[in-house]
Amino acid sequence: MLDDFFVRAVLAGLGVAAAAGPLGSFVIWRRMAYFGDSTAHAAILGVAVSLAFNASIYAGTLLVALAMALAVSALTARGQAMDTVLGVLSHSALAVGLVAISFVPQARSDLSAYLFGDILAVGRADLALIWAGAAGVLALLAWRWQRLLTASVNEELAMAAGIDPRAERMILSLALAVVVALSIRVVGSLLISAMLIVPAAAARGLSRTPERMAGNATLIAAFAVLAGLSASLRLDTPAGPSIVSAAAAIFAVSQAFRRA
Repeated sequence: MLDDFFVRAVLAGLGVAAAAGPLGSFVIWRRMAYFGDSTAHAAILGVAVSLAFNASIYAGTLLVALAMALAVSALTARGQAMDTVLGVLSHSALAVGLVAISFVPQARSDLSAYLFGDILAVGRADLALIWAGAAGVLALLAWRWQRLLTASVNEELAMAAGIDPRAERMILSLALAVVVALSIRVVGSLLISAMLIVPAAAARGLSRTPERMAGNATLIAAFAVLAGLSASLRLDTPAGPSIVSAAAAIFAVSQAFRRA
């Protein structure tokens, strides 16, 4: 069954959706959407580094995403405004990555695949890494769920309860870096943040508890994967953008339902 490229694409998309739903909920709650976007833009620099040193795309992307998270934490700790730091690092990392990748001959022809994803080319090894990473992220979120939730609701309340908000923020940054690395082959560096934000935003108005929102976001992301891949197969459209377009359509419907 795994010899069928479409089945592998569906399984890869569902693996990313499983991790993106709960993590995207925390991104929404903590207003980290721009942070997720910045980490995703840094992924293209990770691709360039990986190809230059003939290393795994996932490893290079993960390292650069982690470096971005640490750089943001260090600069904001020095008094820099968060939005300014994210704006500088996000666009700088994307620009430097695009310049660096131009020096790697084998990457020039595949640049669109790294920017917008190439889920139909996912292999068995990619599939194993995606699901292993998704399982790790879900296990981490389940382990720290209550602490992460408390720190997201109110950092002062978290400190009163003996929880270090900075530690929880770094845990979220680590999980975000892993999901960005996993998603590079599925939706590409420019659309990764959409898979985190759009399903969670659609689920927000349809959920009464944090746990239900995380579950609904996962279901919406999974449905977007199935709908987007089906549309891509029938209409011959790019798979990654089709998945995100399906998620955006679900968000629009959820908003209309919420008003009604």
